[in-house]
Amino acid sequence: MTSTIDTAALHDWISRFAAAMNDKRDWLTELDSAIGDADHGANMARGMTAVVDKLGAGVPETIDDLLKGVGMTLVSSVGGASGPLYGTFFLRMGMTAGAVSSLDAAGLAGALRAGVDGVVARGKPEAGDKTMYDALAPAVDALDSSLADGSDLSAALSAAADAAAAGRDATLPLVARKGRASYLGDRSAGHLDPGAASSAILFETLAAAARGADG
Repeated sequence: MTSTIDTAALHDWISRFAAAMNDKRDWLTELDSAIGDADHGANMARGMTAVVDKLGAGVPETIDDLLKGVGMTLVSSVGGASGPLYGTFFLRMGMTAGAVSSLDAAGLAGALRAGVDGVVARGKPEAGDKTMYDALAPAVDALDSSLADGSDLSAALSAAADAAAAGRDATLPLVARKGRASYLGDRSAGHLDPGAASSAILFETLAAAARGADG
């Protein structure tokens, strides 16, 4: 059973997320072309490539240094809304985690919740606005609920990933109330939100990294 996650596993998460952003670049851009600026995939792939390049110079020993480095790199290298929002997510995660080399399940859940709260503070999204928050919020709620029910960390993160994917899919019929997509009004319905799509991948790759740490 997985009860903790360490810096190495979180570095594996970042690497997996970066690879997924490159793999899914065209799909995310296709989603964004329907209701946005058609740059979400390119922006996220560029930003995460910059993160991987930075980590290639040496992986920090502590979780706060790792995650804050990811956040600062994204803020400085990604245009549009996604850079500041994802950057804030990782910065808040790192600040909450602290200068430690591992987190227990409650510690990771608290850091993830702080990251989502950072996205809220910066972007002011609400549930149903058709944004990344529609995937992030159900994910952290499912993580907390699963841990409270006695699941180990790996199983709880899998539940969080499933909830994020369901939240992503639930954006399909929504009319956007935030960002560029909101300019389209009713025409934004019938399209997945690209930020929710990349956020679902964020939790999918975290769950995969936790399973990897579990052997």
